Amino acid sequence: MEKNLKKVLVLGSGALKIGQAGEFDYSGSQALKALREEGISSVLVNPNIATIQTSEGIADQVYFLPVTTYFVEEIIKKERPDGILLAFGGQTALNCGAELYTQGILDKYDHAVMTPEAAPVGHQRIHAQFEELAGNKGIYKWFGHASSEAPA
Repeated sequence: MEKNLKKVLVLGSGALKIGQAGEFDYSGSQALKALREEGISSVLVNPNIATIQTSEGIADQVYFLPVTTYFVEEIIKKERPDGILLAFGGQTALNCGAELYTQGILDKYDHAVMTPEAAPVGHQRIHAQFEELAGNKGIYKWFGHASSEAPA
């Protein structure tokens, strides 16, 4: 980890249903603990109060706000983190990071993104594009269709 980092923003997974996406809560809480061990202050955005991430003593500062570009930008303005971690909030955090990037918000605040790099974040929303491309190339995905129903 870079030693010149003083404060990092971690985007949590947002509102979850019970039993959903526990791996993001676990990995995010471990990332927050690692930041603390490295002496780096952490700021967490996660509206879900029923997570380990949002437990007292895990993050230095917790914002119980939606993981959206509006709220994340407001937090960036206030907290001025040296970096943002997107990999611990699943698709919610990745989508938010991609929107922050495409709207130019990350550029506004300098070194705003830590792994993955800002440009590839936009490629995280590739699912629909892949399906469209695959369909155009004659590649089909199967969802419980019998092989006799498959296109020729």
